[in-house]
Amino acid sequence: MNPSTALARVLVDELARCGLAEAVVAPGSRSTPLALALVEHPAIRVHVRIDERSAGFLALGLARGSRRAVALVCTSGTAAANLHPAVMEADQSGVPLLVLTADRPPELRGTGANQTVDQIQLFGSAVRMFSEVGVADPVAGMVAYWRSLACRAWACSGGDHPGPVQLNLAFRDPLVPDPDGADDWPEPLTGRDDGAAWFTVPPRRAEAAPFVLPDVERGVIVCGDGDYDPVEYLALSAATGWPLLAEPTSNARRAEAVSGYRQLLAVPEFAAEHEPDLLVSVGRPGLSRQLLGYLRRARRHIAVGDPRHFADPVRTATDVVHAVAAPHGAEPVTPWSRSWARADAAARTAVDALLDAEEALSEPRLARDLAAQLPVGSLLFAGSSMPIRDLDAVMSPRCGARIIGNRGASGIDGTVSTAIGAALAHQRDGGAGGFALLGDLAMLHDQNGLVIGPGEPRPDLGLLVVNNDGGGIFSGLEQAGHPEFERVFGTPHGVTAERVAAMADLPYTRLEWATDLPKALLGEGLRLIEVRTDRTDATALRRRMQDVVCQAITG
Repeated sequence: MNPSTALARVLVDELARCGLAEAVVAPGSRSTPLALALVEHPAIRVHVRIDERSAGFLALGLARGSRRAVALVCTSGTAAANLHPAVMEADQSGVPLLVLTADRPPELRGTGANQTVDQIQLFGSAVRMFSEVGVADPVAGMVAYWRSLACRAWACSGGDHPGPVQLNLAFRDPLVPDPDGADDWPEPLTGRDDGAAWFTVPPRRAEAAPFVLPDVERGVIVCGDGDYDPVEYLALSAATGWPLLAEPTSNARRAEAVSGYRQLLAVPEFAAEHEPDLLVSVGRPGLSRQLLGYLRRARRHIAVGDPRHFADPVRTATDVVHAVAAPHGAEPVTPWSRSWARADAAARTAVDALLDAEEALSEPRLARDLAAQLPVGSLLFAGSSMPIRDLDAVMSPRCGARIIGNRGASGIDGTVSTAIGAALAHQRDGGAGGFALLGDLAMLHDQNGLVIGPGEPRPDLGLLVVNNDGGGIFSGLEQAGHPEFERVFGTPHGVTAERVAAMADLPYTRLEWATDLPKALLGEGLRLIEVRTDRTDATALRRRMQDVVCQAITG
């Protein structure tokens, strides 16, 4: 067996023993040994994409949806650079990825050889581990090195601080398997006899006892983005009566949560009267300016997380703990809890009445109704910019659906591919259908993600595209008054989702009325559903939503 084939087969086999079940391959010549080893392994499902950037985000979605590391393979040269956005998102959001970059052997580097660039430490500090694997040589000891390295990479990608790992693999010709067997290799290429990994990492030690919170009345719980179990924070809210302010991708916006906090905190009188004595935060808060401003009002801020990697975007944390427990003898019904409940009910009633006044689908109403009507067991991927913010503003508490988004770096790139990957993983693990709420620019930015070859796995995923012909989020920012706003920030493009669907040969539906949404959610397969809106009207509606809440709270 030639050395390149031996290295690839041993590495892939060992990763499979560790638990690798999904891999994404962007085709290329130098990565041939890895691609062939992956497609030949019976325990690994392989996805092929022609665009490395889309491939990277597909792997990110698969890993996020399954909560397991996914292998991502590319050839040498600029191919690896196109993975960088997905690697950055994986780093910021703590998603495990195994980035296997094929490279030219050392003798071709620095010579002007074709498709040869410096791939050493290409992703910088965004990876948890980097290894220049080295050229394979038919000498004793290579198998133990490769298998041990595979286990180390797997452990580093998914440990206490999950994230991406890069293995840079230099392959010499020949790149395809020899017709002969492995008889000429100086040592057996097999792993442990019992099929186990080369080495295993023991479970994480039990943490110290949870920090018992002080017994105060004016406490608040903030659940930001993150893949953690929200149940203990829901229980904390139920035991103490402290309001729970939950961003959609925390998956903590259930019955106990205050869903109108975004508008409530934008009412100066309410925010001033509801300054907390204690604020407990978990995950990555930061979706709204209102919430970030509220974090600054807390007299004491306890952040829950690993002291080495916790989120504290406004640097107000006074304590960092691994876990929290409710104070002994806490009273859940207090003037504080009743005040929040009354305000939230008034805010929701006012907003719902405003949104229900028109049957045509506005952007906020689409977000509200979609979240409410998701089938139990389904997945919703929320695009960055306005889709996730509209969900935050109008989504009512509910159970039975998982909501995720790329909230690490919060870019709009790779949105389509991430949603497809997450839906594939969700449905492989037994989940129901998936949906994505995206803006038109996010769709156009990653329309290559819709190009899926015949025979490739496809999810049941409805992509609901809000098409307002440009960047809607800028209409609510300071830039909106600039004379060159429309060209530089609004960026109208004139492209409909129907044309994109035709390019990718996908079913297409245009949705106009709120009453038609339930029927649109019944489709199967990968499909595009477009809702066309006006950016100016949407911005005005969001302002009216805030106005009606102010009126409801202050009279």
